Formats: sequence, structure tokens, C-alpha cells
Amino acid sequence: MDFSFLLFQMLSTDTEGGLFDFNATLPLMALQFLALTVALNFIFYKPVSHVLDERDEYIRNSLTAASASLVRADELTKQYEHQLAESRKKAQDIIKVAQEQAQEIVSVKIKEAQLDAEKLVSEAYEQLNIQKESALRTLETQVDTLSDMIKMKLLNDQ
Repeated sequence: MDFSFLLFQMLSTDTEGGLFDFNATLPLMALQFLALTVALNFIFYKPVSHVLDERDEYIRNSLTAASASLVRADELTKQYEHQLAESRKKAQDIIKVAQEQAQEIVSVKIKEAQLDAEKLVSEAYEQLNIQKESALRTLETQVDTLSDMIKMKLLNDQ
């Protein structure tokens, strides 16, 4: 800035100037402005814009990868939910079949137990009938013996 001021002082005349003097300082200031713009463009703006472009590209790539991962995760979630539903259905079918088999086994065992109980009742009834018959025969023989004894006694007493 000091250089431009000195140059301005050298080129200025003793005449009183206004706010905008159209002498050699105007092109010099324009050249300084252009030189500063070019220097800032190469030194500051291009590297910063390059870094910002790289960052923007990285963010775009990250977002693309993240959205692809999210889509894949949604697909996997749907697939796993479908598999889980199928597994639950299969488990329910297995449980249903097992319950039916258990019910059949219980039914068969109950029938076997009923048959065994009927057989035991029948055998007990037959045993009771045999014992009844035996008791009746024994009672008949005892009645016959007693009646014979009574007869004998009555006949002997007379």
C-alpha cells in the first residue's frame, strides 16, 4: 500500500483534485486490484475451493454409500422377518403335530387302561361267581348235613 501511495504522490500535480482524478493512479489501482485478485485466486481461492470440492465429493460418496447400506439393511430386515415368520409357522405346525400325536398316545393309553380295567372287573366278577358257587355248594352240603342230622335226631327221639 505504501508503494501505491508514493506513486500516487509522484503522479499527482499540485492542482487540487476531486474524489476521482483520472490520471495515472486509476490504471495503477486497477492493475493492483487485478494483481491482488489473481494472487488471491491462486494462493487462497483455488486451494480452498479444491478442498471444498473434495469434501463435497467425499460427502456425496458417503451419502451414496450410506443410502446403499440402508437399502441393503432394509432388504436384510425384510428377509429376516420373513424367515422368522416362516420359522414361527413351522414351529407352530410342529407343536400342533406333537400335540395331536400326544393326544393320540393319551387316547390309546386310556383305551388300553379301560380294556385292562374291564378285564380286571371281568376276572374279578368271574372269581366272585366261582367263590359264590363254591360257597353255595359248601352251604348246600352243610345244609344237607345239618338236615340229615336233624332228621336223625328227630327220628332217634321218636
